[in-house]
This record gives sequence, C-alpha cells and structure tokens, in this order.
Amino acid sequence: MSVVAVDQAAFRRVLGHFGTGVVVITGAGPVGFACQSFAALSLDPPLVLFCPARKSRAWPALERAGHFCANVLSESQQPVSTVFGRSGDDKFAEVSWSPAPSGAPVLTGALTWIDCSIEAVHEAGDHYIVVGRVETLGETTPERPLLFYRGAYAGLGPTSQPPPPDLEAFLTGLHPDDWM
Repeated sequence: MSVVAVDQAAFRRVLGHFGTGVVVITGAGPVGFACQSFAALSLDPPLVLFCPARKSRAWPALERAGHFCANVLSESQQPVSTVFGRSGDDKFAEVSWSPAPSGAPVLTGALTWIDCSIEAVHEAGDHYIVVGRVETLGETTPERPLLFYRGAYAGLGPTSQPPPPDLEAFLTGLHPDDWM
C-alpha cells in the first residue's frame, strides 16, 4: 500500500467547509487563546477536548496550571476572538473577566463556559489533544454562537421554525451509534 501525501493547502480548504464554534481557552496567569478545535467527548464521565498547537505559547502555562476554562463565544464577541487569535500583547487588558471556580478566566459576555481539570494529553502530529474533565458549567444565554466557516466568521442565519421534537434525544441520547 502506498502512502499519498496530502497537500496542506487542500487539506485546510476542505476542512474549512466544516463549520465550527469558536471558544477561548483560558487558564490561570491569566493566559488564553482562540480555539476552533474544541468538542464534547463523553457524557459519563463528562469530558471535553481541545487541540493546542505544539508551538503554542499559552499551552505550557495551561498544562502547568492543570485546569482550563472553555469560553464559548457569542456572535457579538468577534472582537474578543480577534484579540485572543493574535500572538503577543496582554490579551486580558482588552477584555473583562471574572474567575471560574478553578481560577481560570471566564470572559464577560460568553455564551456559556466549561471549567475543567486536565485529564489527559496526547501527542497528535503538530498538535496535542487535551482531554478535560468537566468540573463546573456556566449558565447559558439566549444569544447565538460565534461560528467560523471557510476561513471567515459566519452566522446561523434566521431561524424560521423550531427544531424537531426529537432533536434533544439525538444530541444527548446514550445510544451505541450516537456521535457522543
């Protein structure tokens, strides 16, 4: 079997067609960065994951702290995403925040937040896969999420009808073939 090299530009373009939410991962210090590679992993126990780059300057501080907070950004927080998406500068000088129970920053105006302890770290190419055990959940707001799609911020568009009644079961069910 031969190995075919995948063109990095094509890989980025194709995966850019998968829309993601935008979170800011924060930790004591304070330290933080914008992140698209964040997902729910397990309901029992409650686990999430995110994937920092190996060259991330924020990751070593987060790892030392042993905990992090995933701040789910609302669509009105595009400027916050921009602040945490760039390198350098004191990013926390430009935003308002309060500490989560772990001490990690909860950004004011976040759609919601998830405070976690670091459960495991796995090497994966030029990134790490960080598994976090959910310790505390923030309240939710009725705002819409900030999304990223095809290299730009995107919106959900107008909602014209309520979701199907079985959608809740689909997203949280514990069936063997479910996504989570």
